[in-house]
Amino acid sequence: MTISQSVSPHALPGPEDIIRTVLPNGITVLIWTNQTSPSVAFSGFLPAGSVFDPREKLGLAGFTAAGLMRGTAQRSFQQIYDDQETAGASLGFGASTHTIGFGGRSLAEDLPMMLKLLAECLRQPTFPPEQVDRLRSQAMTSFAIRAQDTAAMASLTFDEILFAGHPYALPDDGYIETVATIQREDLIAFHQQHYGPRGLVLSVAGAVTAQQVVDQVVEALGNWANPDQPPEPLLSDVQPLTEPVRRHIYIPGKTQVDLVLGSLGPKRTDPDYQAASLGNNILGQFGMMGRIGSVVREKSGLAYSASTSLNGSRAAGSWEFSAGVAPQNLERVIELMMTEVGHFIHQPVSSEELKDSQSSYIGGLPLSLESNAGVSRAILNIERYQLGLDYLVNYASMIEKITPEQILETAQRYLVPAHFVTISAGPHPSEE
Repeated sequence: MTISQSVSPHALPGPEDIIRTVLPNGITVLIWTNQTSPSVAFSGFLPAGSVFDPREKLGLAGFTAAGLMRGTAQRSFQQIYDDQETAGASLGFGASTHTIGFGGRSLAEDLPMMLKLLAECLRQPTFPPEQVDRLRSQAMTSFAIRAQDTAAMASLTFDEILFAGHPYALPDDGYIETVATIQREDLIAFHQQHYGPRGLVLSVAGAVTAQQVVDQVVEALGNWANPDQPPEPLLSDVQPLTEPVRRHIYIPGKTQVDLVLGSLGPKRTDPDYQAASLGNNILGQFGMMGRIGSVVREKSGLAYSASTSLNGSRAAGSWEFSAGVAPQNLERVIELMMTEVGHFIHQPVSSEELKDSQSSYIGGLPLSLESNAGVSRAILNIERYQLGLDYLVNYASMIEKITPEQILETAQRYLVPAHFVTISAGPHPSEE
């Protein structure tokens, strides 16, 4: 029996039971029915992310998203939360580069009420002045905390350099000087221009039928229109650096240095993404954080933590190595990581390493879909990246077909030391 045969495709959401409907006003609705639970979970996104922010008001999209539940034309801030608490339900919003996202859960019988609340927040937020001031103050506090966070500052600087000249170089929540200038009128104008039905995707999973959901969404959002809603801008590809970059961010009073190094990675939709993902798992995720964790943390004892991550988005991705180290160990940790990169791009992974990672990926898929929320998020990402409704059904066989040679070729394409950015943040490396 192969690994993939241990997971029945018929137990996974697929084209036969994921219902996809596009409403006349452009809203896409995805429904998966699960009558074994009385609950329902939903998630979605709308193309109104920070890619639309004016540079001088960076953070506006996130500020706007944070204000959606602070009061609507029908309910006050307190009423919004009281109504959710009474029903044992929840709703939340967040922002990223491309989209603002939302998610919620409730009993199936309360879904109409939650969709009505969702519609009110999306369509009729009032942005009460006192709530806007409160959100701005909270943002200022978070920026002050970020400035003292060695991991956050290393990551922020890494993105600024790796994606220089591209929207991915900028933090979605902005900077202290940009958010300080944002006024209530800016939120209102951003909402009026960028919020609309075109490009909105809603994924629902739980004890509902497809027709029930479509009827309820039509009732709540079917008449929404915004003829001025702009299309999402097409982002250019990110070009790799022509030479390595090294930088240290001095943050006094700290005892640990946080390190981030790496290079561009594949887009989420690139054909080699899954090979890179499996390779990343072997390199710095599996077991006690893969090869990197074994060499840097377990064998050498030079880091408090050490791992890798692959971050694939629409226009670009990053392949990152991170560690938290004592200042005197920084150079040695960088040396060990780069040595391991050298091994990884010159020798194929072993068949045992690959099989272990494949088993982990394939066995983890059903676990990630055990809840309605997990299914809703998975289906939403299928739509976000246009992976096809058969993606989950075919996932196991797709993962099982990846070879050591594919992983090696992919690693050689992206893990080029001459293109690496190396950022550390904390006390000076010479400090002990």
